[in-house]
Order: sequence, then C-alpha cells, then structure tokens
Amino acid sequence: MARQSLLEAELEAVTETGLYDSRESFLSDAVQTLFAARPDLREVVACRLYDKGIFSLGRAAEWSGLSIDDLKELLDRRGIPRQAPETVEETEALARAALRAAGRTAD
Repeated sequence: MARQSLLEAELEAVTETGLYDSRESFLSDAVQTLFAARPDLREVVACRLYDKGIFSLGRAAEWSGLSIDDLKELLDRRGIPRQAPETVEETEALARAALRAAGRTAD
C-alpha cells in the first residue's frame, strides 16, 4: 500500500472510531500535540507564519512561547526581515504583558 493511501486509510479509520468529529479536528489535535513535543518546530512555524503576514511580531512571539527579543533573533538567523511595526493595540498589549511580567498592574 502506498504511503499516501495508507495515510488516507489511517485518517479515515480515526474518523470512523467516533473519537473525533472530523478529520480536521483530529489533525488539529495531532498538530497541537506535535508542537507541544517539538518547541523547535513551533518556533520555526511561527517564523514562517510571521513571514507570510499571518502573524504579527507579538502574536508570533506569544504563539511560539518566545520573548519578542528571542523571536527577533530567530527571525534574523533565518533571514526573515521584520515587517512594519506592530499596531498601536499590539504595542499596548505588549506593554501591558511586560508590566504584568514585572509584577506591576497593567491598567
């Protein structure tokens, strides 16, 4: 059985078990499990989503679990240019998160 048809059969079997409502819900769970087990993969995917314009810098950092500075370094190492600055709302959200991390209220 070819690899692609085996994968299709496996995905169909998972859906047939009734444990997942759809192939998409299973794949979403599988991808989240993989990202949890492979933070390095999560980081490079965050860089790719940033490069494609899907994530802002702040969202990519949050999603990957990296600090803004660490994400900027990773983007630089991967040769991904930084895009336009974050929106005012994103900048404010990053400032509030920094205040919370420093033990101050962010009101």
